[in-house]
Amino acid sequence: MRLDLLYIGKARDEHSNAIAAEFLKRTGRWATIDIREIDPNRYDLFARHSAAQKVFLDPAGKTWNSARFIDFVAESERLSRDIVFLLGGHDGLPPLWKPRADLLLSLSAMTFPHELARAMLAEQVYRAFATLRGHPYPR
Repeated sequence: MRLDLLYIGKARDEHSNAIAAEFLKRTGRWATIDIREIDPNRYDLFARHSAAQKVFLDPAGKTWNSARFIDFVAESERLSRDIVFLLGGHDGLPPLWKPRADLLLSLSAMTFPHELARAMLAEQVYRAFATLRGHPYPR
């Protein structure tokens, strides 16, 4: 199983990806993970990840608790299906991409800086894998 966490745009603070990167480094013992900042005008997500589930983070998306997110990751892993998570930039998701998502998911009803949302998503991914592997982190 492969996970790609794609972020539209560059972080304003050069250190803002450090927390996300740490969680993804920990997750790397259980899955292949790539984290990347992209420009939607130069990156063809649908050609590069044609078979993967495309989960786009959007305030209007479904609101899941951590247990439901873990179930999603477990099912994807059972089916050997890759997942691409896309976090929009300051203007949100590209209008032509949003309807093509397999799932629109909201991290919270609250608004957070994009840099913090990156860390929150990475932590949930780590939490899911740690839970599925019986690691003590989620306690």
